Amino acid sequence: MKIAIIGARGQLGRELVKVFGPGCAALDIEDVDIREPVGLRRALERCGPSVLINTAAYHNVPECEKDPGRAFAVNAIGVKNLRDICLALDLALVHISTDYVFDGQKSVPYTEEDVPNPLNAYGVSKLAGEFFARQVPIHYVVRLAGLFGVAGSAAKGGTNFVKLMLEAARTKDRVAVSSNIFSSPTYAPDAAVRIREIIEAGSPPGVYHVTNDGACSWHDFAAEIFRRTGAAIKLDERIETPELESGLRRPLYTVLRSLKIRPMRAWQEALGEYLSEEDAALKKFE
Repeated sequence: MKIAIIGARGQLGRELVKVFGPGCAALDIEDVDIREPVGLRRALERCGPSVLINTAAYHNVPECEKDPGRAFAVNAIGVKNLRDICLALDLALVHISTDYVFDGQKSVPYTEEDVPNPLNAYGVSKLAGEFFARQVPIHYVVRLAGLFGVAGSAAKGGTNFVKLMLEAARTKDRVAVSSNIFSSPTYAPDAAVRIREIIEAGSPPGVYHVTNDGACSWHDFAAEIFRRTGAAIKLDERIETPELESGLRRPLYTVLRSLKIRPMRAWQEALGEYLSEEDAALKKFE
């Protein structure tokens, strides 16, 4: 089974390359652009995969709201191009999606059986991409939430929430973090391993929720980061973020749970491993 990974230098893509090993074809924006179907097909024909994993996305949520055309070009039409190529070349498609396809109106975790209802351009564009991906006979739409890994998010300047909190602890006396936005923090290496397991098990095609076990607010996530690192920074009292802010609607509760696969380890345990990995990476430059 030959694997091709699009977005191989991203936060999840790097971990997928590690998990699948040197035999996989690691492709990034310098190699392929999912908005350009001709070049995309040529690149995939050259590497000859049987399974294509797409992690490419435009996921700067505020920028998607300002430029929905770009959001749809990447997150929807780009996936349509992948669908067409997978159908032509008889490839299986693994497409990475998001918790933002939900509206946050529930107070218990969303499962694969819940009906999406996105609130913003990013969520709508990602849901459109899901519809295209599901037209490939062998497909796995993998929804993630609150992703964190040492590589960081390319769309966010190589950072993620944990990195932002670690930087705040080094440079600030205090920080304020939302206490009413709840998610399922997900460690990129754990997600990569679970995605490989789904593929290699020959799991039924469909939608899968892949997150670490448990849920928390961003305030609670920050508190756990500071507790584990012994940071002296002051975490302000709990503050609430409105659903609508500066013209952007965000879902306030997007905790995910799977009805199809066993839970991964608790997010707190995964965070502990991540912090050790981050610390080791920083020491290389000391």
